[in-house]
Amino acid sequence: MAGHGRQHAVDSGITRRRFLTGAGVAAGALLLPSWRTAAAAAPGNAIADGDHVPALVIGSGYGGAVAALRLTQAGIATHIVEMGQSWTAPGSDGKVFSSLLKPDGRSYWFRTRTDQPVGYFLGVDANKNIDRYAGVLDSEAFAHTRVYQGRGVGGGSLVNGGMAVTPKRAYFEEILPSVNADEMYGTYFPRANAALGVNSIDTSWFESTKWYKFARVGRDSAQAAGFGTTFVPNVYDFGYMKQEDAGTKPKSALAQEVIYGNNYGKRSLDKTYLAAAAATGRLTISPLHTVTGVAPAAGGGYTVEMTQIDTAGNTVARKTVTADRVFFAAGSVGTPKLLVAMKAQGRLPNLPDAVGAGWGNNGNVMVARANHVWDTTGADQSTIPAMGIDNWSDPNGPVFAEIAPFPAGTELWVSLYLAITKNPNRGTFTFNSGTGKVDLSWQSSWTQPSIDAAKRVFDKINSKAVTVYRSDMFGVNKVWGDDFVYHPLGGCVLGKATDGYGRLPGHPGLYVIDGSLVPGSTGVNPFVTITALAERNIEKIIKTDLA
Repeated sequence: MAGHGRQHAVDSGITRRRFLTGAGVAAGALLLPSWRTAAAAAPGNAIADGDHVPALVIGSGYGGAVAALRLTQAGIATHIVEMGQSWTAPGSDGKVFSSLLKPDGRSYWFRTRTDQPVGYFLGVDANKNIDRYAGVLDSEAFAHTRVYQGRGVGGGSLVNGGMAVTPKRAYFEEILPSVNADEMYGTYFPRANAALGVNSIDTSWFESTKWYKFARVGRDSAQAAGFGTTFVPNVYDFGYMKQEDAGTKPKSALAQEVIYGNNYGKRSLDKTYLAAAAATGRLTISPLHTVTGVAPAAGGGYTVEMTQIDTAGNTVARKTVTADRVFFAAGSVGTPKLLVAMKAQGRLPNLPDAVGAGWGNNGNVMVARANHVWDTTGADQSTIPAMGIDNWSDPNGPVFAEIAPFPAGTELWVSLYLAITKNPNRGTFTFNSGTGKVDLSWQSSWTQPSIDAAKRVFDKINSKAVTVYRSDMFGVNKVWGDDFVYHPLGGCVLGKATDGYGRLPGHPGLYVIDGSLVPGSTGVNPFVTITALAERNIEKIIKTDLA
């Protein structure tokens, strides 16, 4: 590999023409074999104590992956620090990831028991004991909610359902009024969708296959109650899924794989943005490294402290490096937590008061319905959602609800939904000097607007279908799954905690480029928005700050 953690400011210059050329050829570089990403994350390329890098990216999720691709295409040696591992080595079963029904240590980030979103069935705890390991899904607990996050090279793209939804323009303009919507919808959303490998399901196959009977049942009940539905694009390769169904390719989405990773078929970031960045020869990645400190360096740039662990959680090394520029892409929990701590500890003392504020759960709430015995949802279900209920135009409570699978391998007559609502409540991260940790002010009662909005939809569906809610899947006699978050957003809101492009005021060379820029809500699954906004911001940063 030409890229290496010890590279200094080689090829750090860039011109507008070079950037635009690189951006224009990006699509041709995508979907390269993921071994390129694995090579960039090889142990020999790990960053070393005392190293200096031109650009350091903290996190390898959507924002970090965009930054890495565009920086390396611009000729800038870039190093990613990722707290999770590089998911390339198969386990004893020959698979990299474990399945939903048979989780093991690979499933969770240092837990001894799973913490599934649907954690109960018939009122009985359905979680399983597992070995403690650096698994792919983190359930991070705060006082009144828990937040699911991906851990590994590729971040959340490893563990989400892949629903690639562009938000409704009117709502995007409402949440980010300072951003030019013409540019976003004309340039950056299309660029993001192309680079992510977004595709759509074959609708004729959808109508006939057993794997999506659950979605057709959910659609029909919604439409009968007067609600519109829509097909939803995805980054899972639907062509590959049809081959899974035909028996000509190994099964992944059709083998209960999703929240603990997909072994095949899914265009996660390690196969798209990160693979393309690695192909430039200018990207290196240090997995199992967690950044613990960032502060101005005496000679310019920034000192970055980090801890390296092994997959058992043991500390391997503590390192201090310097970077000319640092891009915070640790997600809408990791980034505000780090910045709030650095401000409180006096290491980045002049950060705006808005750092840590404006965090939301994208209005997430889950719910399940019990169908009639003659209305079967299918024993065989694809784990990749393909359809949603669109009631966002309702001024009394906008809802976009994913018709979610419940792939138990047997008929259970359950319709499951992940609703996204317009919830105005926002939490704030604060540093707790007593514990040395960062707390989140989110309150349990703040999910009530989401429940109220979702209830308006599903009460009507139940009334029309003469069905009832399941109250045994999110606890004992608990209808609503409202104590966990799939889509955390905010904490370093664009134009408040940062300038209009993610620069941190008072600290030249520090940037936020992830979902923490989005003020708590997108109205849909958010990763396409995060990706497109990162594309917009990094283009501006490269043109103006790195020219």
